[in-house]
Amino acid sequence: MMRIDIGSAAWRAYRIVGRVQGVGFRWWTRRTAEQLSLYGSVRNLTDGSVEVHVTGGVNELGRFEEFLRHGPLGARVDVLESIKPDPESPSDVFRIEP
Repeated sequence: MMRIDIGSAAWRAYRIVGRVQGVGFRWWTRRTAEQLSLYGSVRNLTDGSVEVHVTGGVNELGRFEEFLRHGPLGARVDVLESIKPDPESPSDVFRIEP
């Protein structure tokens, strides 16, 4: 898994493949991240997958990854792939991007 650790915070990024568009996945991701005090962004990709960039405490990121493996009700996660994190992603909010 690719990570960039900055003090007690770390960056993670994922590409999620499955039935993840049109099922509220981005909204659920933002709500879940906010509940865990994580920051970053989520967006739909043109190939039907979803991309997430997230930063926060290592323990919270571990919990977040487990939530992503299942997704919200109505979604189906076939693949959760670690990708290169983008340290330019927001570090003070969790944003849903178009």
